[in-house]
Amino acid sequence: MTTPFEQAAQETLGSAGRLGSFNQRSLDIFRRIVESYLATGEPVGSRNLSLLLPTPLSPASVRNVMQALEESGLIFAPHTSAGRLPTETGLRFFVDALLEIGDIDEAERRRIEAQIGTGRDRLGHDRSFEAVLTEATTMLSGMTRGAGVVVTTKDNLRLRQIEFIRLDAERALAVLVSEDGGVENRVVPITGDLPSSALTEAANYLNARIRGRTLTQLKCEVEAARAAAEKELGDLTARLVDAGLASWAEGRGQAQLIVRGQANLLTDLRAAEDLERIRLLFDDLETKRDVIDILARAEDGEGVRIFIGSENKLFSLSGSSMIAAPFRDGQQRIVGVLGVIGPTRLNYARIVPMVDYTSKLLARMVSRG
Repeated sequence: MTTPFEQAAQETLGSAGRLGSFNQRSLDIFRRIVESYLATGEPVGSRNLSLLLPTPLSPASVRNVMQALEESGLIFAPHTSAGRLPTETGLRFFVDALLEIGDIDEAERRRIEAQIGTGRDRLGHDRSFEAVLTEATTMLSGMTRGAGVVVTTKDNLRLRQIEFIRLDAERALAVLVSEDGGVENRVVPITGDLPSSALTEAANYLNARIRGRTLTQLKCEVEAARAAAEKELGDLTARLVDAGLASWAEGRGQAQLIVRGQANLLTDLRAAEDLERIRLLFDDLETKRDVIDILARAEDGEGVRIFIGSENKLFSLSGSSMIAAPFRDGQQRIVGVLGVIGPTRLNYARIVPMVDYTSKLLARMVSRG
């Protein structure tokens, strides 16, 4: 019968993987190599490994096992006479088959709850959801020494009020207020023959239906009642309503990215190639599109997902990893993804439950809102 260890090896390495060499001794040696890398970032040699193993083994025997692990693509030698480091394939294998993840530390749980769990500031005032997201990324950055990131769309925000103000013959200003106090002003094109009363009528029509609804809900209601709206408001006013909603949707439907703690990625540079890795990662963070794309990929599955190195296009050159988890609203719709970016030797066992717990707190806040 295939063991879970062998199954993970088969999935990671494919049919070319040397499953026969993966006995308990190989497992112990491989685990020590990865754990040493995650702790120090340095290669480890056969002599040091022989001292770390629970069962005594000569350096020569350790070297034989390391040779088999290297041929399987799980470890490599960065220099001719150096010790061994895990490859990206090896890290993926370790995460899938060997990583032991427990519950979040109680002190860390209390810190997360204290900072974002209530959705209120230190004076007891309600904070906007965007402010909470910013606080969450800043907090994760500080706790993990990585860069905290979150991406979300604004479609889930509930609206409170909308007003139209004429700017000139062909433009009006749409003032949109969400229930969390956020205000957005957008210029809406209008026709020269639109009477001023139509602006007021359009605002009254939307405000009678807008409170407590998301943009998506409001659009669905307006579209379903299109015929009645045209009769009630007249053709010109209905066109203004459509234009206002289209303008609002154009900005609201796009993904919003928050990044905090990029400087943490500079604190553990060990060589010139690390500096180049960080430079490339900063370039990726600046473009935002790739970050949003990879965070959006985390929406495809349940719970926390781990992206290592070249498994995704964002980090194919930067040698970094991401731990990310989606959060959902009360209808179980994904409204955002929270993550931590750092070097491939992130403390996965510690950060995974931290990201998972934070995403669940955010989901609870969204559901309450």
